[in-house]
Amino acid sequence: MVQTGERLASTASERYLLIYMIAVLVIVTALVIVFFVVFLKRKNKLILDKIKQQQAFEEEITQAQTETQEQTLKNIGWELHDNVGQLLSFASMQLSILKMQASDEIKDKFKDTSDALRESLKEVRALSRTLNNEVVLNIGFEKSVSNELERLKKMKFASAKKFTKGDKRPFTNRKHEIILFRIIQEFLSNSVKYSEAENLSITLDYQPESLVITAKDDGKGFDITKTEKGAGLLNMKSRAALIGADLELKSEEGKGVELLLNYPFSQTT
Repeated sequence: MVQTGERLASTASERYLLIYMIAVLVIVTALVIVFFVVFLKRKNKLILDKIKQQQAFEEEITQAQTETQEQTLKNIGWELHDNVGQLLSFASMQLSILKMQASDEIKDKFKDTSDALRESLKEVRALSRTLNNEVVLNIGFEKSVSNELERLKKMKFASAKKFTKGDKRPFTNRKHEIILFRIIQEFLSNSVKYSEAENLSITLDYQPESLVITAKDDGKGFDITKTEKGAGLLNMKSRAALIGADLELKSEEGKGVELLLNYPFSQTT
């Protein structure tokens, strides 16, 4: 009986010891899992913080580059208007004086040169206005786009049209008007230089939550999968990212180029 009692006591003791060891193992395992989860959360938080810091840094760099570019454009605009414009005006005046002093036989020969000078002066003044932020803000985004298209139409295109859809609404942040206009201006500049297009079109579609801008040319296009990203495309994309807009460029050889730009009105930064 004594031995049986001792065996039972020993068995119960071993059982309690096993339960205790299992409990300790469960607790240790739970603690390891908790520590591991906490570690992962802290690690992910550090990674996210680093990503946010990197994004903030890149945004600051882009902002600084954009401000520098805008100041450069503004200075060029002033130079064109004040210096080049004055020189062209002076040349036109001198030519008019010479024309008055010339004989009737050669007066007609001055006509083409006079017309060219007057058109050059108009072009310089029109270009200087598009490079000045204050002018863009003063006349507004849509009028600036229309003026740019009209200027390019006179330069080389058969048609350059703007279409507006939906109910126009004001921008919460007027600086975004300038950035959107500069993106469009970059696209149009590339069309002038590379597309060999005859027609341009820009559609401004005012939707409830966003402004969808579509710019097209009917030029020679290019294989977008084989073309390296040039400064123009990178510049447009960095500007779009700065105001939270989505930008997509589509093109095929022989089918022109299309720019899609979706600007959410909720952006206020």
